[in-house]
Amino acid sequence: MYPFKQTAMNDITATFGTLYHPVKAFVVYEQKGQDKNIYIESYDMDESGVPTNAHPLSIRESTALAKALDSSAELKRSFLKPEGLLPRNVLYINPDHNGYAVWHTPQRIVNLLFVEGLSIPNGKVNIPALLWKASKESLYIYALKNATEMDEQVLLYHAPFFNIYKDGKVCMGTVNIKISPDCQLEIFMQQWETYFFNSYFSHLMQEHNPVKGNIVQLWQSLINTRKKFPAKTLIKNGLTIKQLIL
Repeated sequence: MYPFKQTAMNDITATFGTLYHPVKAFVVYEQKGQDKNIYIESYDMDESGVPTNAHPLSIRESTALAKALDSSAELKRSFLKPEGLLPRNVLYINPDHNGYAVWHTPQRIVNLLFVEGLSIPNGKVNIPALLWKASKESLYIYALKNATEMDEQVLLYHAPFFNIYKDGKVCMGTVNIKISPDCQLEIFMQQWETYFFNSYFSHLMQEHNPVKGNIVQLWQSLINTRKKFPAKTLIKNGLTIKQLIL
């Protein structure tokens, strides 16, 4: 199995979200018996992330910890929060800590990348309307034949790409996914689309062919042309939008 190749997108992912580094560790001790008094020990973290210098939690550290906990709650409230009005292409948001968003994109021209072994040149090509479902760690993509009227009963089709399992999950290979815990909705969507379209397509997953006919020949006939993606090549996967958000 050949994973996605890492591309120059490493240069832009640093602009997404916020990176955190360990500086403190806390151990909570509880006294046996009915009173169950609590004692907290604090550790500093060295450059390698190893706890050192154990000492009782100070008042200053207690205050900083309380502020951090308030900040963590705020980050959870910010995850998948839109910057303004809810984007029109967003269908569903689950803002929980392990939540996800569902959105759709129209037929459009994008730039696709293929490994040399497929004999498909890189370039611009028309793709069908797509439905995206993403969490902090995973991405599912499906094709749509009609994205003008969206409701729970809309039928989904297999996304006509390499590197996608039969259930719609995208194999991200070696791509380093970095979704910040305070990632707002618009950036979240942009980031996942950037990850997907800036990775190299390489192979079919578990021999699953997502289109009618030969997928290599299909993309060879479309790449760097003005041809619209032939909807007749799409295959139903038996799912509806409602089944994605249950």
